[in-house]
Amino acid sequence: ALSRAVCIATRYSAVRRQFGSQNGGQEIQVIDYKTQQNRLFPLLASAYAFRFVGEWLKWLYTDVTQRLQANDFSTLPEAHACTAGLKSLTTTATADGIEECRKLCGGHGYLCSSGLPELFAVYVPACTYEGDNTVLLLQVARFLMKTVSQLGSGKKPVGTIAYMGRIEHLMQCRSDVKQAKDWLKPSAVVEAFEARAARMSVACAQNLSKFDNPEEGFAELAADLAEAAVAHCQLIVVSKFIEKLQQDIPGEGVKQQLEVLCGIYYLFLLHKHQGDFLGTGYITSKQASLANDQLRALYSQLRPNAISLVDAFNYTDHFLDSILGRYDGNVYPKLYEAAWKDPLNQSDIADGFHEYIRPLLKQQLRTARL
Repeated sequence: ALSRAVCIATRYSAVRRQFGSQNGGQEIQVIDYKTQQNRLFPLLASAYAFRFVGEWLKWLYTDVTQRLQANDFSTLPEAHACTAGLKSLTTTATADGIEECRKLCGGHGYLCSSGLPELFAVYVPACTYEGDNTVLLLQVARFLMKTVSQLGSGKKPVGTIAYMGRIEHLMQCRSDVKQAKDWLKPSAVVEAFEARAARMSVACAQNLSKFDNPEEGFAELAADLAEAAVAHCQLIVVSKFIEKLQQDIPGEGVKQQLEVLCGIYYLFLLHKHQGDFLGTGYITSKQASLANDQLRALYSQLRPNAISLVDAFNYTDHFLDSILGRYDGNVYPKLYEAAWKDPLNQSDIADGFHEYIRPLLKQQLRTARL
């Protein structure tokens, strides 16, 4: 659903021109405004990131199923935490992303013919059914708290929580980023997200230990625990995106564009949750500023291929069901045709004009007597 909304918004942003014309020349394409790119391109990157983590989830499901058939239940808790957390993370981001895409299309985004209002209305219940997203995050938080409590028992964390096995290092390390391009190093990025997730989980565990009743503590710290769960889930998505790029990807230049998308995804998350990274002490304000510099540079690299990247989703016009997202870009004539099909435009004079509006204009309405 997010990829559909992004496809519509990206294509329309390339068609729509507004302001910036000089000497009677063409106005600027909306997609060339940095404010538009800052809102749109992270959503495009998220659409790809969610596809890749979805592929990994399919593998996880198959692996867990095979283990269960062999009476091996060891990976079941992790599988539950992953599916619960990623369902919450992706559906929330997708619902918010569809709404943002509608706003990115300006006034025309409100039209039913844009396809976005219906897409949002159909999708947004996903944030509630199959488990309320906040409740699911708290289930992930319980899994994380249990993992932290077992760190001293000698049991080695595996899978998506393997980073917890390096908890001493992650609690003390600091980012070694010195220039903007250093944020393109996968090792620097993964460690940043690991340190953030680990430190937030440990902080929650330490605060929980101050309560005599663990359940009362869990209820009191629910908001902090949910944020720790989000940090863990974002780490999973980022790491799976990076792992995907370590594979052989066919097509000339395809891998390079996916690397740009990956960089936009994790740097935008770092910018959005800058308080977490600064608050846990892993990065400095200077390093956060360098991340923003690199993010802006990646926007410029992505711009020439933005349309190709949404075309790669291979959605037909029939499937998109959106005038704004037409493959041929012939938006405005089709909008005009759609307007004529609206029942309100079937007559030159709107219903009710003669009964209510015209008498008012001619001041023929009688004053009501109470």
